[in-house]
Amino acid sequence: MYEAVIGLEVHAQMLTETKIFCGCSTRFGAEPNTQTCPVCIGMPGVLPVLNKRALEFAIKTGLALDCSISPYSRFARKNYFYPDLPKGYQISQYELPLCEKGSLDIIINGEKKRVGITRIHMEEDAGKNIHQENGDFSFVDLNRAGVPLMEIVSEPDIRSPLEASEYMRKLRTILRYLEVCDGNMEQGSLRCDANVSMRHQGSEEFGVKVEIKNINSFRFVEKALEYEIKRQVRILEGKGRIVQETRLWDPSTGITESMRTKEEAHDYRYFPEPDLVPIVVSKEWIEEILASLPELPDGKKERFMSEYGLPDHDADFLTAEKATAQWFEATVKEGVNPKSVSNWMMSELMRLLNEESRSIEECPLRPGQLAEMLKLIDNGMISGKIAKNVFEEMYRTGIGAEEVVREKGLVQISDAHVIEKAVNEVIAENQKEVERFRAGEEKLIGFFIGQVMKATKGKANPQLVNDLLKKWL
Repeated sequence: MYEAVIGLEVHAQMLTETKIFCGCSTRFGAEPNTQTCPVCIGMPGVLPVLNKRALEFAIKTGLALDCSISPYSRFARKNYFYPDLPKGYQISQYELPLCEKGSLDIIINGEKKRVGITRIHMEEDAGKNIHQENGDFSFVDLNRAGVPLMEIVSEPDIRSPLEASEYMRKLRTILRYLEVCDGNMEQGSLRCDANVSMRHQGSEEFGVKVEIKNINSFRFVEKALEYEIKRQVRILEGKGRIVQETRLWDPSTGITESMRTKEEAHDYRYFPEPDLVPIVVSKEWIEEILASLPELPDGKKERFMSEYGLPDHDADFLTAEKATAQWFEATVKEGVNPKSVSNWMMSELMRLLNEESRSIEECPLRPGQLAEMLKLIDNGMISGKIAKNVFEEMYRTGIGAEEVVREKGLVQISDAHVIEKAVNEVIAENQKEVERFRAGEEKLIGFFIGQVMKATKGKANPQLVNDLLKKWL
């Protein structure tokens, strides 16, 4: 019986306005090669200067992941030759990284699992090769060259594709809470390389490691690892030998394909970057950054459960995105029931947002509008059923709840005399069903409720309808 040993190297693009060693913009989507300068395209004689904000973001991430921050670290040159690397080397960190020995907790099947963080280091991104499908050549866009990255390297503590994708999701959530990375995997702001090997269950020795490069979605992380684990087990069970190599995941075929034999660190000929001074971080600055950390997802989830009395599922959903948590709290502050807010956000609000592929930041509805509608339900002006129509109208038009109710004539009927009249009419018109109900078919109560609601155009108070039907039946 084999078990997988998985470690992830996650590359997170930092949300700085300029590149890590020059003043060029990091904005995504510009015309190719328009966001470059002599520094980031590696012209002779230029000198890089470290972006202080990038350093701050990396320290902030390290502190959020319980890493120790090195008071002294330095950059190194990682030498390799590829068309999208204009200098012929990448400025990265090697033997003296900025952050080390942290951890991140994930929940798998209701159980907490801790994944170690080996290190977090800073580096510059490479450019991008653009391959023509049927052409004889490729283009190189250097806009991305020099964009600041954090490489977050996990310990080989992950044992399944599910754990790997959960680790990625949790890490993305934390980075977005810190506002150091937008986590946009489609644009390449967050991507990962997965290292996977197989060993006999119970063994402490590692097998031969295979790296899968540049995976850019949670689903692909799972699928690529599932395939690679099956591939390696098949080879081992057939008495074959795993080759240490780098492979690429092809989502169109659902398989990994060999790219090159795996390099070792010495192949990159690392040596200290001579054009950059070592990084010295003061204890005072670390404490200042630590004090600026926001409430993180785990702490916020626990507070939502204790302060608002929410169940685990609700709190988990609401705190997965910082903006969602803020929207929830802004609504609750209007004096409405937290669980009601959670229910409406998880069902109706998310349904409408998903239909239009909108994020909560793009929501046309304001928290105060949902609170206004919930107060109308609480005071009996509208029913929960009517509220769904009101909610959708508010979302589509931006009009407040009271105005929608007034314009559409949706005020709930709570006058017992009016409802009693409708109940009597329904009973009189459905004598066969009345006899069946009285003979023991009590599930017919639903039929009668439906008929009364139909007669009142859905405006009757459901509780009153139920009470009066039971009285007269």
